[in-house]
Amino acid sequence: MNWLANLSKTYDDHAKVVGQFETKRNGKEYALIPISHTTQTAHIEVHLNTSGEIVNAKVVDKNDGSTIIPCTEAAASRTSAPVPYPLFDKLMYVAGDYTSYCGEVKGTPHQDYVAQLKAWCDSPFSHSKVQSVLTYVSKGTLIADLVKRGVLHIDSNQKLLEKWVAGPDDQEGKKPDIFNVIASDQSGAFVRFAVNIPGEPESRLWRDASVQESFIHFYEMSLQDKDICFVTGAYLPVADKHASRIRHSGDKSKLISANDSSGFTYRGRFRTSREAATVSYEVSQKGHNALKWLIDKQGTTIDGKVFLVWGSTNLSMPEPQEDTFSLWDDDEEEVVLTDRDSTHKEFALKIRKAIQGFRYDGDYQSLHEVTIMTLDAATPGRMSIMYYRNLDQNAYLDRIAAWHESCYWLHRYRKNKNDKFISFIGAPATKDIAFAAYGQRASDKIVKGLMERMLPCIIDQRSIPLDIVRSAIQRASNPVGMDSWEWEKTLSITCALVNKEEGYGVALNLETTDRSYVFGRMLAIADVLERSALGKEEKRATNAIRYMNAFAQRPGRTWSIIQSNLQPYQARMGTGARYYNSLLDEVGDKLQLEDYTDKPLTGLYLLGFYSQRNDLYTSKKDKDAAVASLEDHDENQSTEQGDN
Repeated sequence: MNWLANLSKTYDDHAKVVGQFETKRNGKEYALIPISHTTQTAHIEVHLNTSGEIVNAKVVDKNDGSTIIPCTEAAASRTSAPVPYPLFDKLMYVAGDYTSYCGEVKGTPHQDYVAQLKAWCDSPFSHSKVQSVLTYVSKGTLIADLVKRGVLHIDSNQKLLEKWVAGPDDQEGKKPDIFNVIASDQSGAFVRFAVNIPGEPESRLWRDASVQESFIHFYEMSLQDKDICFVTGAYLPVADKHASRIRHSGDKSKLISANDSSGFTYRGRFRTSREAATVSYEVSQKGHNALKWLIDKQGTTIDGKVFLVWGSTNLSMPEPQEDTFSLWDDDEEEVVLTDRDSTHKEFALKIRKAIQGFRYDGDYQSLHEVTIMTLDAATPGRMSIMYYRNLDQNAYLDRIAAWHESCYWLHRYRKNKNDKFISFIGAPATKDIAFAAYGQRASDKIVKGLMERMLPCIIDQRSIPLDIVRSAIQRASNPVGMDSWEWEKTLSITCALVNKEEGYGVALNLETTDRSYVFGRMLAIADVLERSALGKEEKRATNAIRYMNAFAQRPGRTWSIIQSNLQPYQARMGTGARYYNSLLDEVGDKLQLEDYTDKPLTGLYLLGFYSQRNDLYTSKKDKDAAVASLEDHDENQSTEQGDN
């Protein structure tokens, strides 16, 4: 129950923002919900006066539909059985004339709704605005009033339309608003109320803290069943049913559930569910509401699987699934690699500086912790915690920094604020690793599975699974099988994965004699030589790129083919190819005679290929100067020989 205690503490630590709405990037609102409350998406908003008379009604905009509603345990777990929410609910519950416009319903949902609302109003914790709602809904004219105001629409039989069909007289684009915000027919619309009182700044009951407090105190009166809470150890009212709608408003999966009187999930070990675990109502409410809030605030969801990281003092923490570019506050500048050691030192220093901002926040003497959690649901009704770790904040940040400093490479697939591609050195995002290993068309199921497998590699500092690295190497070795931009992205990400184990660095290593690395350098020189001869207008792949896959499997035989195919381009360039030819000879001298075999290359050849090619392109001015110097030297020699 450590996870529930942790979430409950997070709720208490941020109690000051309870009920305050925040806005996501997509414009939708969310909030840390008070206990005994949940959220629903409202479709219709009804405004009343203090006398319980309707003043106005409208269809709620999609981005404004998130509504905090009072909720009982029974209502939170309702399925097919009609159990009303205490204040806001669907038309079936709040409209007394529902049967007149929609037909018969199972049970007595409206009567149950009114009785529950009346019990609240008759309690010591009654609220005047709630009394206004009770007065209005008791009249049983809600749907008629909404039809009169053009919010709901009926057919010729005086029944609510199930779907909108435009007639010949309807203008294009005049579809009623209610059909734009509701997925089902009008009878499933959810209604919320506002009560306009002169001098009161807040008329919206779902944002009125006094109404929320009123219901919390009222509902606490009904919680009489007490037991030992496994989380706090205190003797408190227990929760028999726990919250759903954890990932989104339509989510029916629960983290805690034991309502299987016929499935016998826990039978044989315990006689009742309480023998397995007992959680107090307050802890359950706080923990689940904090989890919902954190998911809305900073969770990452892939195909229903939620990846969540938060800190005890600073909620926002660097997330393990994000790339290094996300750590920078400003746009990166173009990276120019010089000396291998100095480049890595500067990069590591920048990583530590970025992480440092998360390290010292709040009271230095208190214990700061970071929690990592992943959630997924195997069935529509059951959710599980797939991964859970609670770490000291400094230990977590050290491991994040170690990941970014070890699994790094030079990438050019991210865009800055001006929508321009720029280069950055760092670790790739785990989602991008999935696409590099399995292709851009990889399903969400594959992507979320790989992201989960990568978590222990980052948090627990384990080695990257070999099947992921091999798959990425195989795809990076087959450039003709994908678009140029996709291959370049796959190549740099694969180099990061290989570099994680090899530790070569991005800058060109001129000293190593590793067979795979040297062969990769030779392949890069051949590629740049042919590309220089073809010119900018020619876009076709070079021989080095076309034979790359075969070269990785049989380098000895394939290199002879590539070298013979290079001769026409060497002849076309003339003296311009001298620098590349001399560089090929220089690199080739690092190989021993026994290295010229068809033994397959390791992934290290991709590092040699990338670093050598990058060095040739980024140092073009120096190379041009070297070529010019070589030509001047030849001319001087020819002149001297002629004079002699």
